[in-house]
Amino acid sequence: MATKKVVKKVSKKGVKKGDAYKCTVCGLAVSVDEVCGCMDVCDIICCEKPMKAKK
Repeated sequence: MATKKVVKKVSKKGVKKGDAYKCTVCGLAVSVDEVCGCMDVCDIICCEKPMKAKK
């Protein structure tokens, strides 16, 4: 008989209101005013690369 493996759920860090991102290529900075509510994690893309969160 096959047994089902228990797998831990992976927590996804989503985009939150007020988060700031900066492009490492051109330097464009954006801030999140509204969250889209997608089930998956959304990437903010600029210059064909995902933007990095500003600290």
